[in-house]
Order: sequence, then C-alpha cells, then structure tokens
Amino acid sequence: MTTRLVHVVVDAADPLGLAEFWAAALRWEIAAVEPDEVRVSPAGFDYPGAAALPLLFVPVSDPKAGKNTVHLDLATTSADHQAAEASRLLSLGATSADIGQGAVPWVVLADPEGNELCVLDPRPAYRDTGPVAAVVMDCPDPGAIAGFWQEAAGWDVCGSHDELVSLRSPAGTGPFLELLKVPGRKSGKDRVHLDVAPYPDGSGRAEVSRLTRIGAVPADVGQGDVSWAVLADPVGHEFCVLSPR
Repeated sequence: MTTRLVHVVVDAADPLGLAEFWAAALRWEIAAVEPDEVRVSPAGFDYPGAAALPLLFVPVSDPKAGKNTVHLDLATTSADHQAAEASRLLSLGATSADIGQGAVPWVVLADPEGNELCVLDPRPAYRDTGPVAAVVMDCPDPGAIAGFWQEAAGWDVCGSHDELVSLRSPAGTGPFLELLKVPGRKSGKDRVHLDVAPYPDGSGRAEVSRLTRIGAVPADVGQGDVSWAVLADPVGHEFCVLSPR
C-alpha cells in the first residue's frame, strides 16, 4: 500500500476571501465551500488526480508570523507572460515581498494574507505543469528527506543537486514537489502543509504506521479529535494522512 499527495492546505483568517484570490490567480474555480474548508481546483478536475493539487483553505485564528516554509511557484511561458502575470496578481490583491532574495530572475509576491509565492521566469521543465510549477518546501538537507517524501507522496525523484531535490507524480503530469535547501530548522506550525491519502483499497491506520516507521512522528497542532492523523516529517513539516480515496 502507499499514499499519494492530494491537497495543499493553507491556513487562512478569511478562507473564502483567500480562496477567491487563488481561484482568480490560477484561473481555477471554487469547487466547494464548507464550514471548515474552501476548496479550489481546476474546472472539471477529477479528484484526486495527478494533474493538479487542489488548494484547501481552512480557518485559523493565529496570524501569520515569519516566512512560510512551504510556498507555491507559478509557471510562465515567456518574459512577457511573467511580467503580465505578476502585474495581474498585484491587481488581484497580491503585494511585492522581500524575503532577502536579492537580484533573481523570478518575482516574489505575497497573497492577501501574506503567504509568499514566486512568479517564475520561463523554464522548459515547467512547460506542462499547469499554472502551479511546484510546491516548494524549505529544508536543511533535501537529500536527507527526499526518500521520505518519495514514500509519503507516492512520487518519483526526477532531479537533484546540492540545493534541490525534485519529485513528480509517476504519471509525469502536474506540479513538482521541490525540496529546497534553506539553512536552519523550522520553528512553529507550518501555515501551508500537504495532505496525503491512501488509495481506496488502503488503510489510513496502516499508512500512518508505515510512515512512522520511515521517520514521521505524531504532531499536535491543536487539532483535537479528528478523523485524520497529523504527523510531521523528519525535519518537522506537519502533514495530514487522510482517509482512503
């Protein structure tokens, strides 16, 4: 049995408002509005699937503090497209962000609640990902946790160097998961995290046991009595193991 990535989850003071921004930003749609979550996904998306990772916005009362350790990189097809997309996002409510990036070929912005995102310069590797080129996770040693996320995500390692390890669905479609070398260890709860789930014939309990054996640990983020399991990867990134789907 195995698990696969199914969502990117974003804490939000205003889940519907933030979902509306991201639906417009990605040219996706608001697929569901529930009291405890708002889901954004591509029109006609057959959930769960490799072509995209839907975004879930969940209500939280704690304000954002510090730089997120997980963010989205957005794909562009040309320098003109990059400039136009950055301008469009600013018109939707994004703001320019300085995280110490210096002079780089990508544009760093923040969404209306301060979550960082990058509008990338055009790169051949992302020509078929859709609007989200990659979900990027900061970590002190990408190589040390690549094997763990290969098992948790059910994705293949498709490229690596000293600063970055890239994973992607075996279907060869959709965004990448990129483990980016960033000094220091995470502190505090992630404001953006990943959800994984077993396939329909799998067992959530068995998958929690499997992931724990390979380096995950139970995590308490104040979730209380819930139907999913909250774990943390070997460097502390929280993630959830959902029911089979």
